[in-house]
Amino acid sequence: MPGDPKLSPSAAKPDGTAREQTRRRIMDVAIDLLERGGRDAVTTRAVAEAAGVQAPALYRLFGDKEALLDAVAEYGFTRFLAAKHIDPDPQDPIKELRVRWDTAVEFGLANPALYALMYGEPARSTIAFRLGLGLLMDRIRRLAVAGRLRVDENLAAQIIHATARGAILTWLSLPEAERDPALLVALREAMITAVTSQEPAVREAGLAGAARALRAALPTQNTLSGPEQQLLTEWLGRLSA
Repeated sequence: MPGDPKLSPSAAKPDGTAREQTRRRIMDVAIDLLERGGRDAVTTRAVAEAAGVQAPALYRLFGDKEALLDAVAEYGFTRFLAAKHIDPDPQDPIKELRVRWDTAVEFGLANPALYALMYGEPARSTIAFRLGLGLLMDRIRRLAVAGRLRVDENLAAQIIHATARGAILTWLSLPEAERDPALLVALREAMITAVTSQEPAVREAGLAGAARALRAALPTQNTLSGPEQQLLTEWLGRLSA
């Protein structure tokens, strides 16, 4: 019947809301167990008991333990991206790189077990991780277009990731009494020195900086054909090496 609340669209809404609330509660419990006891503490039985749900309900929502960990990792990436407060048009791309690096390290130090799950297992390449990598590559592309990138874009991304992970893992491995904030500053500045140029590279003598800047700007052009752009990209890659 049209007036029967059991058949109205609004009547089905609470079920979806309850499902999402249960899913979020299970993930919150899983993250808590992960942070307190490590990956091995996140068993389906422990999560179900702590979340106050039956095991079949957990399996219906996530499938199995690995799928639950995948969901936890993606939730971690989403939370990490939400904390970044991305400036869509930074005036100083090098300063912005420093801020983003600090934000990544702070997140890892505040959430060590979650960070290890997110970045310590390469197979967990989630949508949120790829989105975060895309944002990083956009930032690196801005540096390249401005002539401030010292190395290839992919190498720059690897250096940024490697120094951030190294900073987090090294800091967490040290006794608290030996943790010196100067270590984090030194690693960040080493990354900045390795990746960027203090002055726009296109003002320097030589072809490498200009080639990197031009190659970074190529995707925005519409004059060259596809094969022409591919060939020019290859040439510029050789010149920028």
